[in-house]
Amino acid sequence: MRLSVALATLLLASASAQSQDQAPLAAILTFETTQAGGVLTGWATSPPNSAVADDTIVRTGYWSARLERTATSPDEFSGLSKNIPLDVAGKTIVLRGFLRTDNVTGFVSLWIRQDGSSPNLAFATTQGRGVKGTNDWHEHTVTLPLHADARQLVFGVLISGSGKAWVDDLALMVDGVPFASAPKADRPKTVIETDYEFASRSRVAVDALLPHQVDNLVTLGQVWGFLKYHHPAIRSGERHWDFDLFRVLPGVLAAPDRRTGNAAILKWMTSLGQAQPCKPCAKLPSEQIHLPPDVKWIEDEARLGADLSRALRAVHANRPSNQAQFYLSLAPGIGNPVFRNEPNYPQIALPDAGYQLLALYRFWNIIQYWFPYRDVIGEDWTGVLREFVPRVTLAKSARDYQRQLLALIARVHDTHANLWSSLAARPPVGDCEIPARIRFIEGRPVVTTAGGSLEVGDIVTSLDGTPVSRLIAEWSPYYAASNEPTRLRDIGRFMTRGACGDAAVAVTRATGDVVVKTERVKAAASPRTNDLPGDTFRKLSPEVGYLTLSSIKIADVPKYLEAAAGTKGLVIDIRNYPSEFVVFALGRSLVGDTMAFARFTQGDLANPGAFHWGPAMSLTPAEQRYKGTVVILVDEVSQSQAEYTTMAFRTAPGAKVVGSTTAAADGNVSSIPLPAGLSTMISGIGVFYPDKRPTQRVGIIPDVEAKPTIAGIRAGRDEVLEAGIRQILGPGVSDEVIRKMVADQKKQ
Repeated sequence: MRLSVALATLLLASASAQSQDQAPLAAILTFETTQAGGVLTGWATSPPNSAVADDTIVRTGYWSARLERTATSPDEFSGLSKNIPLDVAGKTIVLRGFLRTDNVTGFVSLWIRQDGSSPNLAFATTQGRGVKGTNDWHEHTVTLPLHADARQLVFGVLISGSGKAWVDDLALMVDGVPFASAPKADRPKTVIETDYEFASRSRVAVDALLPHQVDNLVTLGQVWGFLKYHHPAIRSGERHWDFDLFRVLPGVLAAPDRRTGNAAILKWMTSLGQAQPCKPCAKLPSEQIHLPPDVKWIEDEARLGADLSRALRAVHANRPSNQAQFYLSLAPGIGNPVFRNEPNYPQIALPDAGYQLLALYRFWNIIQYWFPYRDVIGEDWTGVLREFVPRVTLAKSARDYQRQLLALIARVHDTHANLWSSLAARPPVGDCEIPARIRFIEGRPVVTTAGGSLEVGDIVTSLDGTPVSRLIAEWSPYYAASNEPTRLRDIGRFMTRGACGDAAVAVTRATGDVVVKTERVKAAASPRTNDLPGDTFRKLSPEVGYLTLSSIKIADVPKYLEAAAGTKGLVIDIRNYPSEFVVFALGRSLVGDTMAFARFTQGDLANPGAFHWGPAMSLTPAEQRYKGTVVILVDEVSQSQAEYTTMAFRTAPGAKVVGSTTAAADGNVSSIPLPAGLSTMISGIGVFYPDKRPTQRVGIIPDVEAKPTIAGIRAGRDEVLEAGIRQILGPGVSDEVIRKMVADQKKQ
């Protein structure tokens, strides 16, 4: 909820940056090791060559680093990064440096991340500080507590949008001491760092699967995950559990029937040692339980056999009460799972049936035990495992493997849960797109920003001769989304993607049907928001204030409130992703009394699969208060932090939420590394209303429904904003006055 998915994805991808010797670190950080020709020594750039050395604009010394983007730059971000061993002792790591910007339309930020056996153990960025536009040299700092499990430090600079940025005089400090001079840490190695038996390949080959083999692999996947989170030897990190899977797989695959397969699994399980009586044992509290664990399957003797079932029940009965889990922890102060010691094995060459099956088992069991919305998936989750055992295991190429994981992850029905590392494998594929924005209006794909000979209001009916209805049916299984409006949102974002070059688009215009000859080109990612472009705050009239959260700054909240004072109402536009977390900084000024607005659930490390209710979250009144009517605008773009913010703001007296159902994916995200260098995420904590009504897959239901229409798009109207203003001004003001008010703002 606090980190945009796109940014998290790019930062996870940067884990492949190569480690460097620390000896020249200080010189590398100041760019004074730059080679002739302006080559940045010791840095990785993404995309390649997106950052260069500059000897003209520098702060000190002879060189700085320059990052530059244009309207046609690929990807959503450009940046430079560095990866070094994190072998120092201390409490706090600080990255500081000087930034200079020239006409940056997005943002520029420093960032820092700590990785262990799995990436992204801890992360911090200056993104929310609004470094954009044109600015002279200014120092910025980002700080992280030193994570006990971290082994690598990754850091760098990002730029989004277009414009130029320079960075110089970076410094990396540990407790106030330069990193290279900090005391070395003597950390014991984990089994992940000492067992390399299957580091290059699983040595499991599968060309086909018979029905009984699928049955046995389903059982193995469930047992493997159950033991991972319940057996003391695995919970304490005594075994490399991924590699243990590769050790048992050959025997399970060779079993001629289910009975023999169960025996092979039991023999392997017995090698872990018998479950010793626990002192004390974990108990499942009866109070404040939202979801109990789903472990009834271990009692199914008809399927497992009496001996295997008995052994599994013994492990469950003797699970220890301590909260230690080697493969995950709960984020301090938040409670979403942090999946540590989960290598993503970027070196693995595909196809590799063992590692592909590992990806399926890892993800399936994380959902089974640590997904707070397991009860609203709407799928037979064991049936999904059975379906995907052959699909994932038998994938014959890296692209096929990624495509099968996309389809698997989509079955969770969580907009956060996508294969973010591999969206290029999601259909339609291609490096180019038609430079027009398409949004589903009245259930049909409509051009909302003209480009490539397409006009605003065009209804797309076919692409290169294929009807859009057929394409949507083919593509939908690969688009993870909590609800259908969000799935169509994402399909609309990517539907014109394909090979660079000529394209034919059949459209329906107000004047009739026409086939448009156009071209797919390399197109830069643009913000996908539906709010008004322009200033963060403005007055639409003396009676109506307007505040968009896409560019809001916490530091400027008092200024916004002062400017809005005296207006009859304030429109807060959250048809976007808030640029900063302003739930409390702004929300406290909207309420007159303490108002509960949300309640969380979180997992239980001693009882995997159980989720408990937490206390209600509340807004307490601030001294500076806005007393007018509050109207909050939302739509399918409003996701995660935007939804949580809406829940808080709608507790203001008389507040109205106007628009359409939101993306229905709430809760701080938890990253999941997957084999072959891939990554996904899930909504990591359950977010509910104080009375325990759900938000996941439901979204924020508006008080007043208002949606764009095709006629409105063609007329250049913002019908949702018009409906919001109507809630403030009431029926006494004509539609024409409100339309003109909005139209005048869109012209500015």
